[in-house]
Amino acid sequence: MSETQIRFDVEGMTCASCAVRIERVLGKQEGVEAANVNFAGQEARATISDDADLEALRAAVAKIGYNIEEIDPENDDRSMTERYDAEAKYQLRNVVGAAILTVPLMLLAWFGGENLWTEWLQFALTTIVVFYFGAQFHKATWKQVKSMSPAMDTLITTGTLAAWLFSTFVLLANTFAQDGSEGALFFETAAAIITLILLGRYFEARAKGEASNAIAKLAELGAKQARVLRDGEEVLIDPIELAPGEIVIVLPGEKVPADGMVTAGRSGVDESMLTGESVSVTKEPGDNVFGATVNQQGRLEIEVTEVGPNTALSQIMKLVADAQATKAPVQRLADQISGIFVPIVITIAIVVFVIWMVVSGDVSASVSSAVAVLIIACPCALGLATPTAIMVGSGRGAEMGVLFKNAEVFERAKGVDTVVFDKTGTLTRGAMTLVEVLTEGDRAEFLKMAGSLESGSEHPIGKAVALGAEEEDVELVPVENFESIQGMGATGTVSGRTVVVGKPALFTDSGFSGLDVWQDQFEEISIKGNTTFLVGWESEIKGVLSVADTVRPTSAQAIEDLHKQGISTVMLTGDSRHTASAIASIIGIDEVVAEVLPGEKSEAVLAMQENGQVVAFVGDGINDAPALTVADLGMAVGSGTDVAIEAGDVVLMSGDPATSVVAIRLARRTFKTIRQNLFWAFAYNTAAIPLAALGFLNPMIAAAAMAFSSVSVVTNSVRLRRFK
Repeated sequence: MSETQIRFDVEGMTCASCAVRIERVLGKQEGVEAANVNFAGQEARATISDDADLEALRAAVAKIGYNIEEIDPENDDRSMTERYDAEAKYQLRNVVGAAILTVPLMLLAWFGGENLWTEWLQFALTTIVVFYFGAQFHKATWKQVKSMSPAMDTLITTGTLAAWLFSTFVLLANTFAQDGSEGALFFETAAAIITLILLGRYFEARAKGEASNAIAKLAELGAKQARVLRDGEEVLIDPIELAPGEIVIVLPGEKVPADGMVTAGRSGVDESMLTGESVSVTKEPGDNVFGATVNQQGRLEIEVTEVGPNTALSQIMKLVADAQATKAPVQRLADQISGIFVPIVITIAIVVFVIWMVVSGDVSASVSSAVAVLIIACPCALGLATPTAIMVGSGRGAEMGVLFKNAEVFERAKGVDTVVFDKTGTLTRGAMTLVEVLTEGDRAEFLKMAGSLESGSEHPIGKAVALGAEEEDVELVPVENFESIQGMGATGTVSGRTVVVGKPALFTDSGFSGLDVWQDQFEEISIKGNTTFLVGWESEIKGVLSVADTVRPTSAQAIEDLHKQGISTVMLTGDSRHTASAIASIIGIDEVVAEVLPGEKSEAVLAMQENGQVVAFVGDGINDAPALTVADLGMAVGSGTDVAIEAGDVVLMSGDPATSVVAIRLARRTFKTIRQNLFWAFAYNTAAIPLAALGFLNPMIAAAAMAFSSVSVVTNSVRLRRFK
């Protein structure tokens, strides 16, 4: 039975308790394998089997007071930022209206004296604020009460209605009493609580909108129009109308409208939106280009290969959205607490009221303390602590060319003490060049045999040999029976002769003669740092070839930056020990593990883990996929293969090894922010509830503190946008 992940918009969530409740209900439904609800994103995700009934899921969630609607992945034009903007406008209207009535109400309460007409005016103003501008809280509470699932709104409604009902009772008693006042009024308290919480919700919506705008900003990067060739004429159309195979024209200064391949023209293209690097990349016929990148100089003709959700930009947006929807393990404790928090708080408030009545007999003081407990304890900050930090951290990473695939990455990165790099294509450019040819026979014949064999290889080394032979005007011939021997070399039939290219061990095993003749030259060239191998046919070694791969200019700085963070570095490669050691000495790598067969890379990582090391692995090839998977943190270079990218936890969109340093630092900073948020959310409730219970916290102050605790958590998360 197959499984599918579906996404839902969720309406009605107001705190972490809501998210926990919806998640629990969804997870219990038949056909649901797993469920995850993101309070900050107002979204639910469920992994369902074929027999799941979506209507039953909606009904189950509706029963506890919330609405869910499935999001169509093909037409998902939601903007979380727009949603929060609309929420902010709605709350602004409410808070302005409530404030207009609350300010004169408080003036009457403080300076109006004990006159019945002022008390009745306070009643009228408070009633409008509590039941009109605060209606959103009471509607949500009614749903929560019907489903026996109290949440944050329950605390707000209970607190404000307690103050309003008590004050109304006292007002009626004052009106009909013959001996003067019967007690204090809390009308201004009830109105002030509603107004301050509305103000907090307004600021919270604004802050969450700022925290969640990463995807919206990515979407805005796309081209607004495409210049396409149709019937021999250039026509301007909307990029969504493009189809694979069409030819688009991109002039200097214009954005590429879709992913494609250059068919004509040559120009520099700014790919900073993809890689985070502002360096122009030269594109010419045969090169791939990506939608939303900017053509800088010449005219380009591009054949469209991918459109819509298959483009690189869309895939980046999906990765960011997926990361923002996941939960970090550290959030589980917050969720567990939020799930039982509201009933506990209501119980504490009742106990506080009873104790105050028994000890003091003062009804006003008892009500005030109980209301303060109810208001101060709302668990909003707990629900926002983790997801808002993940939203901002993952969004900032996307801007810098670092894509985090899930929230667990942020937690795992904090423990990394060893970073293991693949050499070719990661620390080096991966662009091999034939640099030395040693043979005692005819050079052209030697290059013909070696180059023809390697023309059947997809490996960068093989391509370099074949290209080097062609550059010397050697005519290559077809190779037959080509076989690549992993980590050792290759063999095949060229012009009727069996040719072998590879490491010395391959020739020893095959019974070739002449190894003693060429061993010294082989080692001498290898010491230089070149990738060196032997070539032979007819059971005799005929000579030595070597190719060189240039070290990336940022590799040494990346290694130095990791060392500054107390992280040790390892280079893992299938190259010879001489070659690997030479490159390691140039860039400052701590340890070299060389001559490793592809299947042994993951074993090397496992050995480090068994030694107590927490390992991050950075690689870009198919052979790196197992190592990326077993590492504590797998970082796949985006310029590498799809398999490697799928296996990694983090995708580095540029080939620059410095982005691995950025990824670790940003992940650690994000997790540090999560811990700060959770600490202050827990500390706030832990310290504030006893103060409220002891009568040291006025309910209005409690309302202001509760409202702005959520804002402070989100604001702390937004600081990650300044990460550099």
